[in-house]
Amino acid sequence: MTKKTRVVIVDDHPMVAEGIEALLEGYDDIEVVATLSDGRQIVEQLPELLPDVILMDLNMPGLGGLSATELILEQRPETRILVLSMHDTPEYISTALSHGARGYVLKDVPTEEIKRAIDTIMSGDRYLCTGAEGALTPQDNGREQLTNREQDILLQLAQGRSNKEVAIALDISVRTVETHRKNIKRKLGISTTAGLTRYALEHGVLQGTGANV
Repeated sequence: MTKKTRVVIVDDHPMVAEGIEALLEGYDDIEVVATLSDGRQIVEQLPELLPDVILMDLNMPGLGGLSATELILEQRPETRILVLSMHDTPEYISTALSHGARGYVLKDVPTEEIKRAIDTIMSGDRYLCTGAEGALTPQDNGREQLTNREQDILLQLAQGRSNKEVAIALDISVRTVETHRKNIKRKLGISTTAGLTRYALEHGVLQGTGANV
């Protein structure tokens, strides 16, 4: 029997969340394990719910979708975040992707497209709905931006610190540092630590730190 994809819906509009839940439950290979109303709830309940995919609204009271996405991926990097938003502006879309979202879908798309997006990001690919893809510029579709956390880790690595030292300095696990390090190398197209250091020097990441590298 095929393992069901565990989905959590995070949206502060109950009618939206309940409507999506009802529609997704019609698929045999999807299990909606929770519907939550803000980012803090999913961050706190992540170890218990263990979702494969999180449908994440961006604008919510308390902890918003972008901050929640970064915290979730630090805890559990294998989680796929699919942003579900009413905003189709390039700024919203590129910012969501730079924070680690694997897909972006507008709230007015048909349910079949949400299902297609879930299947796509579960297979390891990125998914942008037609409206979102059309809002991006060629530059946005190119190299992914580093998140704030990835920039912090790049700075630490460029100063010659080990994964363990970075983990201690930023109060995160060594495994999380390793995952971020791999993502930084992938996003920048750099394969060596020396290359990361050179990139940091060339792009001013190390300016004003007093680092001896």
